[in-house]
Amino acid sequence: MSYEDHYLTPLFEPKSIAIIGASETPGSIGLTLVRNMLDSEYKGQLFLVNPGHKSIFGQKSYSSVGSIPQRLDLVVICTKAPTVPHIVEACGRAGTRSAIVISGGFGETGESGAALERTVLENARRHRMRLLGPNCLGIMRPNRGINLSFANGSANPGSIGLISQSGALCTAVLDWALPNKVGFSSVISLGTSSDVDFGEILDYLVADPKTENIILYIEGIKNARRFMSALRAAARCKPVLLIKVGRHPAGEQAALSHTGALVGADDVFDAALRRSGVVRLANVGQMYAAAQALFSNFHPRGNRLAIITNGGGPGVMAADRASDLGIPLAVLTRKTSDTLNQILPPIWSKSNPLDIIGDADPARYAATLAACMVDDNVDGVLAILTPQAMTDPTQTARAVIELANKSNKPLVTCWMGEEQVREARLLFRGAGIPTFRTPDPAVELFSHISNYYRNQKLLMQTPASMSDHTRPALASARLVIETALQEGRRTLSEMESKAVLAAFHIPIAQTMVARSAEEAMQIAQEIGLPVVMKVDSLQIDHKSDYGGVRLNLTNLNAVRDAYQEIVEKVHKNRPDAVINGIAIEPMIVKPNGRELMVGMVRDEIFGPAITLEPGGVGYEFGKAGKERAVALPPLNHILVADMLQSTHAVARLGAFRNKPPVNMEAIEAVLLRVSEMVCELPWIHEMHINPLIVDEIDAIAVDARIFIASQPQNAGRYDHMAIHPYPSHKVIRYKTRDGLTVTIRPIKPEDAQMEQEFVHGLSAESKYYRFMNTIRELSQAQLNRLTQIDYDREMAFVATVKQDDEEFEVGVVRYATNPDGESCEFAIVVADEWHGKGLARRLMEVLIETARNEAGLKFMYGEFLAENQRMIKFVTGLGFVLSIHPEDGGLKRGVLVLN
Repeated sequence: MSYEDHYLTPLFEPKSIAIIGASETPGSIGLTLVRNMLDSEYKGQLFLVNPGHKSIFGQKSYSSVGSIPQRLDLVVICTKAPTVPHIVEACGRAGTRSAIVISGGFGETGESGAALERTVLENARRHRMRLLGPNCLGIMRPNRGINLSFANGSANPGSIGLISQSGALCTAVLDWALPNKVGFSSVISLGTSSDVDFGEILDYLVADPKTENIILYIEGIKNARRFMSALRAAARCKPVLLIKVGRHPAGEQAALSHTGALVGADDVFDAALRRSGVVRLANVGQMYAAAQALFSNFHPRGNRLAIITNGGGPGVMAADRASDLGIPLAVLTRKTSDTLNQILPPIWSKSNPLDIIGDADPARYAATLAACMVDDNVDGVLAILTPQAMTDPTQTARAVIELANKSNKPLVTCWMGEEQVREARLLFRGAGIPTFRTPDPAVELFSHISNYYRNQKLLMQTPASMSDHTRPALASARLVIETALQEGRRTLSEMESKAVLAAFHIPIAQTMVARSAEEAMQIAQEIGLPVVMKVDSLQIDHKSDYGGVRLNLTNLNAVRDAYQEIVEKVHKNRPDAVINGIAIEPMIVKPNGRELMVGMVRDEIFGPAITLEPGGVGYEFGKAGKERAVALPPLNHILVADMLQSTHAVARLGAFRNKPPVNMEAIEAVLLRVSEMVCELPWIHEMHINPLIVDEIDAIAVDARIFIASQPQNAGRYDHMAIHPYPSHKVIRYKTRDGLTVTIRPIKPEDAQMEQEFVHGLSAESKYYRFMNTIRELSQAQLNRLTQIDYDREMAFVATVKQDDEEFEVGVVRYATNPDGESCEFAIVVADEWHGKGLARRLMEVLIETARNEAGLKFMYGEFLAENQRMIKFVTGLGFVLSIHPEDGGLKRGVLVLN
């Protein structure tokens, strides 16, 4: 969908606007809205509505929307909450296409306000009218002369799109931005998001050519799948930075009461952002710095930082903060070191941070910076100056600015102090170079912007639900779960839980349940001493808390006695628990072993999340804090490696207290198998493997517990997940009449180069018929859009053949779901030399089957040039009904009824 055709265009690019509640009353919202619009030089038609006035500021005032002699793109409502449902109904009857409700007094006030909000939404939906708000500040589109907000003042035109759930934050950002010369393409206050939400606005800003960077302020999410889908789509095209509040319980409650949206676990939210290619900011100060950096075209290509300083202490402070944030200090090349040895005093630090000594003059700063800027091992530079007796802060700033203008590497500055460095800071701001008073925020800025590139690599990952290794025994695992659900149970026993793990080839400690002391002795003898004995009860999770565990039993007498002791202890400590028996398993002895806990938690926003944290008796699930690593499934090797790097617990997995490092591949294998379980078994609500004992040889699950829940009847295969796995089950192969094997499979991000070569090889006619213009090759943004897709709301299949072990694309077909969620638009192109070989029909059959049976869509649409008779004949044969395009006589529009 093009920018001009986007269904939210009437909301953000209105050609006609009415302000309902317009006023001249001092201090009123209606007055501020009118003033802001009159001062903004809006080029469209502006109507004012207030039945109590004949004119407002010399403009005619209408008594109602119905009395305006034309259909409106947008109305802005700022009247009291009880009047809004009737006004929205009247706007709908008048054919208004969208509305912004500034007024408060709805869901945020309690049940009566929520009922009022539901009525407003029902009225809007009945007339297919889109709604922003209620309880919002409004919107600004400075490039379009639109200021439909009650903020005092306007915004500079620019390239940043700001979307916020807090109107107050918007006003603070705007107040800061004007003197700092930061401009915006859009400022959008969501309010309570009863209708239009983050996901839809992100989609719009992705298509908006005026928006180059996006900043979000989030208090909570209502539609996680749509949010993740739109966030990932946006981050593929433009840098997205985000502040999300509610990191702690008090903040969560405040956010919930403000917006009514869910907050969710903070570390799960972080995991979601990493998979989205987005960078999270911690506070508004960081947002200001990031906004200014983005507006100044601050684009790091990596995260290796060089620190230049004229004082050792500040350099160490910066290095410490870099270490905290995982920013590596650049290791200078031999050539750079030799250059610096020639231009710097003999006592310079000889390493990074580069302490160029307290008497450094502008020339020394410039020479050092120049050497760093051309070093291939350096991705960015932080220049620090402390105003010492021999320094000239202002002239040094001028020298640094001149060099920065000649390099495309990012530079951050920190001129410490106040009086002596004031002019230098003004020079940096004027030059668009980020500048700070202390080293910490300077390093944080570099970290945030450079992390964007790290997260982009994670965004590119599209793992399938299952790995290429041995396939799991899915039927066996499902049978265990279905049996428990039929019995009305929500908890699997340890034996059942381990059976599910074993079905996915996760190594387990063999377990058998005894129902008498004599049977326990027989099992122990069969398994082999020493053994572990544990109570088997669905009511008990932490068995040792109730005296339900005995370890390292080395003889049969001890086994007999332990059976009785466990039964008696548990009956005494947990009388309500039903004891099914005593589980017996071999005593796992790993002298070099470490105990971990692998789990799955179902977040209330993002669904299943996989966790890794310290394990054993002393650790409780989910209570490990910073030692808990979290990742959203599906996982692959790269994503597991990132997950392992994000936890402090990993430090204990290396060589530790005379123990060799553990087998990290064994942990990785378990995490990948758990990812498969989470993808393919949507009934799993929560799972703990505790402990997973891992040493230098292997890993083994000693204990496990799985909690389950029923699923909605018509739920899709992966509806329970925030990120749709790569649909590997859709790969098909067939042989052509001349013996070639053709593979038809969903497209992947790594197909970008192949897609470019395919388009480049098309004839001019094929390009014209497909793209409706004389395109020569695809831009990088177009390639990203075509190959990095969200399988949940669009699909693309490539047809490939192999020649000399190299894969070549010979055709591609795709559909994108329309905003109505019921229909899609398709496109297809086949290599010229493959015309007439039946490939196009095979591609369309796969696409139609997917849209009909997996996406559940009702209609498929396509647009074709009227002169493209071959295409028109082809789609007619598929069952498409053709008509003349309503807006372009040179096009035909086809529709296929799917369901």
